[in-house]
Amino acid sequence: MPRKKTSRKKKPLTPKVPKRAFSKEWIETVVHFQEGHPFEILGPHFFKETKRVVINAFLPRAEEAWVNVLGSQDGKTAMKRLHPQGFFQAVFKRTNGVFLYKIGFKDRAGYVSETEDPYSFRTEITDFDLYLMSEGTHFKSYEKFGSHLKRFNLIAGVHFAVWAPNAKAVSVVGNFNHWKVGAHPMTQIGISGVWGLFIPGLKEGEVYKYAIRSWVDDEVRVKADPYAFQAELRPRTASVVTKLDRHEWHDSEWLQKRAQWNYLVAPISVYEVHLGSWKRRGPGRLAFLNYRDLAHELVDYVKSMGYTHIELLPVMEHPLDQSWGYECLGYFAPTSRFGPPEDFMYFVDYCHQNGVGVILDWVPSHFPKDGHGLAYFDGKQIYAYESWKRGEHKEWDTFVFDYGRNEVRNFLISSALFWLEKYHVDGLRVDAVASMLYLDYSRKEGEWEPNIHGGRENLEAISFLKKFNEVVHAKHPGILTIAEESTAWGGVSKPTYLGGLGFSLKWNMGWMHDTLEYFSKEPVHRQYHQDMITFSMLYAFTENFILPLSHDEVVHGKRSLPYKIPGDDWQRFASLRLLLGFMFSHPGKKLLFMGIDFAQTHEWDSSISLDWHFFDYEPHRQMNQFVKDLNRIYRAHSALYEVDFDHHGFEWIDLSDTAASILSFVRWSRDYKELIFATCNMTPVPRTGYRFGVPKAGLYEELLNSDAREYGGSGIGNSGGVRSEPTPWQHRPFSISVNLPPLAINLYRLKE
Repeated sequence: MPRKKTSRKKKPLTPKVPKRAFSKEWIETVVHFQEGHPFEILGPHFFKETKRVVINAFLPRAEEAWVNVLGSQDGKTAMKRLHPQGFFQAVFKRTNGVFLYKIGFKDRAGYVSETEDPYSFRTEITDFDLYLMSEGTHFKSYEKFGSHLKRFNLIAGVHFAVWAPNAKAVSVVGNFNHWKVGAHPMTQIGISGVWGLFIPGLKEGEVYKYAIRSWVDDEVRVKADPYAFQAELRPRTASVVTKLDRHEWHDSEWLQKRAQWNYLVAPISVYEVHLGSWKRRGPGRLAFLNYRDLAHELVDYVKSMGYTHIELLPVMEHPLDQSWGYECLGYFAPTSRFGPPEDFMYFVDYCHQNGVGVILDWVPSHFPKDGHGLAYFDGKQIYAYESWKRGEHKEWDTFVFDYGRNEVRNFLISSALFWLEKYHVDGLRVDAVASMLYLDYSRKEGEWEPNIHGGRENLEAISFLKKFNEVVHAKHPGILTIAEESTAWGGVSKPTYLGGLGFSLKWNMGWMHDTLEYFSKEPVHRQYHQDMITFSMLYAFTENFILPLSHDEVVHGKRSLPYKIPGDDWQRFASLRLLLGFMFSHPGKKLLFMGIDFAQTHEWDSSISLDWHFFDYEPHRQMNQFVKDLNRIYRAHSALYEVDFDHHGFEWIDLSDTAASILSFVRWSRDYKELIFATCNMTPVPRTGYRFGVPKAGLYEELLNSDAREYGGSGIGNSGGVRSEPTPWQHRPFSISVNLPPLAINLYRLKE
């Protein structure tokens, strides 16, 4: 007897499915932005028993919605509104759950949109990504986290991923969904605290943020993307979907040479620059130069001056101009003040093509409290220490990174590698290292808590700095890491396998402060402070030092370098030439802040351009020529740079003539074949026929006389050089008799 066909008609169109997918309570979790696993509710759901596909969508702007099944006779199928705030559903009869479709809607204004369903795609984050992230070793996490233009099944869109372990729900918001919180809820991936979502149809240039509802207080915070490659131009704070693979690099030869480069025996003369105030243009010179203009104007200037590197005050995105970039929020984004990321790549590439290295200031020591940034990112401090005794930086009113948390260490080391890999930079100068090393930095008694051993050292920060240096040096041979560390912490520039922190170089803050203090004394009083100028040689070889005359010394009431020095204008300029000559002949690599090399007399002001009109005046042109010649001589003579970090490269001739305030010393090359002899007269009194002992016989050719007339000096000198005499002097077998110009340094090269 045949079966009755009427029984099939009694089955309802809507299949029986798990309550979660269709119950009013679970629909409410999506509508009210309380859902952490939206894929269990939204998107397609196939039920084998009833051979039905159910598609759910949350379209808060829709007046009507439909599903357009591609390549099928079904065509457009109207979706049923299940919730007045925009939850829709459509049901299809299918033998399997695989079919292509788009979801469309029409809003009250008549706007029509149709696109693929975000909840028909899975996220790109793998279990291995989560494992590396939790372990703190996902050093290319920027390739997975943040926003990335992707194609899944030939469908183009943007994949988003963010770490928010205390979030109840996270959604992507932007212009594409009218900034409606919850319109595109992300899914939590396992128990990792990582959230992801692929949104088809989005393109480069989309602006977005993350809306995060916290388990802590159920509040919604709207945050910029910590991994964003670009941010909107301030005062706007959204992140921007950006590609980083368009620039065609032309610096392969530079990178190959850098990998073989030994910085220990190489000349390094760094020009420290704040891009926003190096030079401006337009009416009132208020407009910034962009990265491409800077590439040509700045790099051409640096090349003409003979510097080996440019060091940029932080170019990472930051909300406040007045912070100079040191209160950073965009650890993967060059600031939009000067143009898009591709243009910054052009800047670095142009530097390399012109033989100039690029060092970036990098700030892993603290971050600002701006509401759109890392602070209380998901309702709790996940990037900073939670305890105020560790987490707040008293001096700068900022937050301190939690270096003991693997995800934070991963974030910061990934940032460091990002600039080296994606932007080809040649080094990172780590700001405020001392504030990282000490738990009691800028804190009073009772405002800090000791480490597990009862000490004041931040063991987690020490471990982080060592790991940072090990990773970046292993992956990028030849790059520099430089520590701005102002204390006597031992081994900052020693390898980690010898117990050091692993930096390439350390700023010699002691030399800078002592030298500037000495030159601030009236020349008649310098005889009582000669130990101040010679003290640095007691510790000069304990670290790999770079000698800085940095931005910090010419701002906030500290006065410009010429006006730190007493005397009339002639004496100030003469003393500044003497100071710079002493710096370039002293062991250690060199760094000069912009403006010093033409004796800018005004304090540095980050809101205006340098005083380039000073080049209309001869003394400033002459100072600029002097610095240019210093760089030329420094780079041409190996004795001035080959042995910077060992006592074999330096020899005092006489440091005891305090009454006359005269110093003399020798710099040796690595093979002892080249000898540079230096004399410094720290007073305005000329000395004629002054005798010095020298270690070798021969003609001592005068390479540099800072008192030469072409530099604005009085012209006292030694007619190009002097020949040694067989007269023992100062415990040396030979001696020379020279004229010492006032407030001047003379450099001689032995010609045998």
